[in-house]
Amino acid sequence: MKIKDDFILRKVADSYVVVPVNKMTLDFNGIINLNETGAFLFERLQKGAEREELISALLEEYDVTPERAAADIDIFLQKVRDADVLE
Repeated sequence: MKIKDDFILRKVADSYVVVPVNKMTLDFNGIINLNETGAFLFERLQKGAEREELISALLEEYDVTPERAAADIDIFLQKVRDADVLE
């Protein structure tokens, strides 16, 4: 999985936002707000990480069970798909 090149992640104060660039500024209205964990996952998706890689990264970075990590990642991936941010 990979984030479309037309979306970038920026830190604004204490928040993370995903904004469209290039041609997507015409097709995508708004921004996506992410928490620290969402930004962590988004950065890995920009590099083409797959679900299992995301789970491993989350388990290494945060104190969370494998079941919870998998469930949270599934929710995150669905939201990213719904926003049409994935290639």
